[in-house]
Amino acid sequence: MWEGLRAGASVVGPFDRFDHSGHRTHIAAQVDLAAEPARPRGKSSRLSLADRFAVAAAREAVTRAGLDLAGRAGRAGVYFGTCTGGMIEAEVYFEALLAAAGRGEPPSVWSLASQQQNGPGDAVARDLGIGGPVQTVSAACASGAMAIGDALRAVRGGEVDVAIAGGSDGLCRLTYAGFNALRAVDERSCRPFRGDRAGLSLGEGAAVLVLEPLDRAIARGARPLAIAAGEAATCDAHHMTSPPPDGSGAVEAIRGALADARIEANEIDFVNAHGTGTPLNDAAECEALVTVFGERVADLPVTSTKSLVGHLLGAAGSLEAVATILCLMAAEVHPMPVDGSSDPATRLRLVLGRPLRLARARHALSTSLAFGGANAALVFTRHGEDDVAS
Repeated sequence: MWEGLRAGASVVGPFDRFDHSGHRTHIAAQVDLAAEPARPRGKSSRLSLADRFAVAAAREAVTRAGLDLAGRAGRAGVYFGTCTGGMIEAEVYFEALLAAAGRGEPPSVWSLASQQQNGPGDAVARDLGIGGPVQTVSAACASGAMAIGDALRAVRGGEVDVAIAGGSDGLCRLTYAGFNALRAVDERSCRPFRGDRAGLSLGEGAAVLVLEPLDRAIARGARPLAIAAGEAATCDAHHMTSPPPDGSGAVEAIRGALADARIEANEIDFVNAHGTGTPLNDAAECEALVTVFGERVADLPVTSTKSLVGHLLGAAGSLEAVATILCLMAAEVHPMPVDGSSDPATRLRLVLGRPLRLARARHALSTSLAFGGANAALVFTRHGEDDVAS
């Protein structure tokens, strides 16, 4: 993933998850299922696509963390975000049901077993044998980030010793048709904060973090990748789909995360912005960043992971958290594609074309700003005494 992010090339393109011939757009970022790990026998015969993404990502995270849950499963928790859960399976079921109407045996209702939104988190808990709390967040595109925030509070408060936190969503007809109906999807790969931006690009997948107290992680010999330093969430209470033009809800979320991390705005070294590529959301987020960072915003590196992998909806915040941590570890900000014209109204220092090497890489901000006015902000701090990774 890091190699792909550094290359700055979008993977949004033609896809075949379902028939989209009747829509005005025909691109998305689709996961290559041929590269997915084989399903475990028995347990996952009824897992949805989003469940399978979640399980695969959780296994990778636990393995990378060197975490042995034996004897600790009751003190571990799962915190997961999603927007649609197993919606694609529900769509396939009802398509088959309509096709069979009056002409044959209807499809098995068991294919709907994994449709519910709590499916991905539950699937992770079953796969890893976790007996602690399992919580699902569904707050549109802020879900994955909010799930990480919930996990951070649970670990800090002693509710759990270790948290498996992330998000998962799969492409489905519902979201593709919905965003097309709103004319919020670009016919080209999305171009966040650019002058000719015309909408987002949808994607799919999952990303998972393992959170635990730093002293315990070090004591068991783990190598922490970063510190989850701060989180906050707000609601615009403004409109179902449009943000307030001044980005006031995002401002409060960012300031809340900074306060939670106990750092000042001038200590943030780069921002992984929500950056969907939609005209109104990007403009409001730009205003929010200007409000929080003031004149310094002209020198503060800003990127958007969505420009490369699309918008993963409920998994977006968790995937972007991983991308932010990778940038901190490498002391580089991954670039966005150079596509698009400059926007004179955007006062941000966009990282375009190639990675930006940082002289200082200590604190980073990741934002998630969703439909319904749901805003989440996460602050990550590089682990270790040096500001720049070796």
